[in-house]
Amino acid sequence: MQPEWRVFADAGTLVAALADALCAEAHAAIAARGGFHLVLAGGTTPRTLYRTLADRHAGDERWHIWYGDERCLPADHPERNSVMAETAWLATSCVPPGNRPPIPAELGAAEAATRYAGWLKGVADFDVVLLGMGEDGHTASLFPDHDWGGAPDSPDVLAVYAAPKPPPERVSLSAARLSRSGRVWFVVTGTGKREALLCWKNGETLPVSAVRGKLDTVAWLDAAAWPAEE
Repeated sequence: MQPEWRVFADAGTLVAALADALCAEAHAAIAARGGFHLVLAGGTTPRTLYRTLADRHAGDERWHIWYGDERCLPADHPERNSVMAETAWLATSCVPPGNRPPIPAELGAAEAATRYAGWLKGVADFDVVLLGMGEDGHTASLFPDHDWGGAPDSPDVLAVYAAPKPPPERVSLSAARLSRSGRVWFVVTGTGKREALLCWKNGETLPVSAVRGKLDTVAWLDAAAWPAEE
């Protein structure tokens, strides 16, 4: 099934609309279930989104933050997704530290995957998952020619080795766990993503096409990323 394609004039317009939608989903989830479980992505456009959420003072003790993937780097390394999210938003938010545990990827992929999977036990379906897409069609740290963890009995968290992008060792939520989510929202910007988006639109088998939300799957795009019809 194809996602819903939402194309915006530029990244700034996209981020403003996405922040509105995310805060609305948080409000609805908290009203319905008393909490909001959100999975964060790395990347330049998500960083802008997180800064926007910081400006809006988004997040409180009812928000629970998780990560789609992480690089196996030191805990304070600036290229870690958790460091970026903390710096851009979470460190100044009212989301308690216990509600936003980073993937302990500094321990190595195998140990980090085991620990993070343990923390996720008993956690219900995520409300919203934010994901990006690479120029090769990867999402989170699910790469072509690797195990995406899409089978129903796949583990929630995968140890990833020999990733085609540095660092080679990573930790990622599996496609199966990501798809046990209400809404999966991909955030894709820039001309460099056009070829992969065209392959996705044409139904090619890619990691990005293996993750689907139960309620909706939306690709939030800027006009620069949207491929011309071929």
